[in-house]
Amino acid sequence: MILCAVLSQGFGWRGERSTDATGNGRRLTGTKGERHLSAPGNELAVPASLAARVRGDVELSRRERIFDLALAILMLPVVLAACAVISIALYLDSPGPVIFRSTRVGRDGHLFSMLKFRKMRPEATGPAITVADDERFTPIGRFLAAARLDELPQIWNVLRGDMRFVGPRPELECFVAEFADAYAEILTVTPGITGVAQLQFLRESALVNGDDPVSKYTDHVLPQKIEIDVEYVRSRSLRGDLLILARTVVAPLVLLAEGARSRIGNVRAWLPAAGLGLVLALLLALSAGNIS
Repeated sequence: MILCAVLSQGFGWRGERSTDATGNGRRLTGTKGERHLSAPGNELAVPASLAARVRGDVELSRRERIFDLALAILMLPVVLAACAVISIALYLDSPGPVIFRSTRVGRDGHLFSMLKFRKMRPEATGPAITVADDERFTPIGRFLAAARLDELPQIWNVLRGDMRFVGPRPELECFVAEFADAYAEILTVTPGITGVAQLQFLRESALVNGDDPVSKYTDHVLPQKIEIDVEYVRSRSLRGDLLILARTVVAPLVLLAEGARSRIGNVRAWLPAAGLGLVLALLLALSAGNIS
């Protein structure tokens, strides 16, 4: 917990900047009680039997990569158009960078920069956990978080091979270090943009509301997500991934509907978001028409 609190200051929420200057190439190693970042060339300490079982299916990994690349290329025109609109909206909404880079722990303990659209004010500070109705949100950022559109730039992480469309959510180093034994198994697969745990905890930001969101996350939410991720690693399949993707498409619409109902008395706060949502809907409809 202390480690997480200290590292969260390093990841800092000042303008949502992360300290990943030396991120690429490092790997998280060690077990519970002995956790450290190693130099390139060292692997995460994964039991041999576990590695043989999870990685033995080379054909599945190959098919997963082909599937991700094909889907990413197919989606690229629509995603790029949506990203252009969101980038302009963020630029006009508040000063600061459009893209936020967060150092996350990927497969085999490799650290990589996960991309997201910036959701918070540049001068904002606070814990490395986003809560419901976070005061640090910009008007557009609140909408992006509610609709999960801040995750769109991660298609670049998918193309690079850092992430998949479906898989365990990549976590910050401090959280992985706190549950190193469990992550020894989870990190034998490539993390994903969406997954079973992400869908089950769609309202995660509401669950960690309060004075100490980091403690609530590590004590109550993360242990449950880890159990779900371990089960996914042990039973994953492309068919299961397709079902998860289908559920993911519907999820933002449910969240936006709930958010609109809860803020029906504060229409002005949602006007910028509503305008952006309308533009995106029209853009996606036009792009879909052009593709077909």
